[in-house]
Amino acid sequence: MLQLVRQILRVGIVTEAAPDPDASLRSEGERIHAGLLRLLGRALAIRQVDAGSCNGCELEIHALANPYYNLEGCGIRFVASPRHADLLLVTGPVAAHMKISLERAWEATPDPKLVVAVGDCGCTGGIFGESYASCGRVANVIPVDVAIAGCPPPPLSILRGILSAVAARR
Repeated sequence: MLQLVRQILRVGIVTEAAPDPDASLRSEGERIHAGLLRLLGRALAIRQVDAGSCNGCELEIHALANPYYNLEGCGIRFVASPRHADLLLVTGPVAAHMKISLERAWEATPDPKLVVAVGDCGCTGGIFGESYASCGRVANVIPVDVAIAGCPPPPLSILRGILSAVAARR
């Protein structure tokens, strides 16, 4: 054990320095955050609903919560109940078994409610389309205010979509 500690002290740190963050992405994210705060003036509560996706869009949505995008720092938070939400963020083609749950979530969201469909599957039904097991796009089940295309869309596109939905209602 002592030999290992001596070797560590003798060799030192051998990793390379972390790369500098992309300044253009950071400035765009800060601009979007400032616009959202200007439009809202308060916190925005989002209920995310997975209506049958492959979880690709969810990974990008979860990335919004990391320190790089700092979604909570600008007053946007995810809530567990649609009764506390201002906006529904729906991913995936609506599976037949999720249709009733999605309708109930939409009905439980207080007015004025906003709905954002995320990803190609949420916008168009994607490769799944409409079948006995899928209702297709989100707009086939509930009214959609903004559709964010991409498979999956990057976090900044999701943030832009949320901002445009809020801007359209104000």
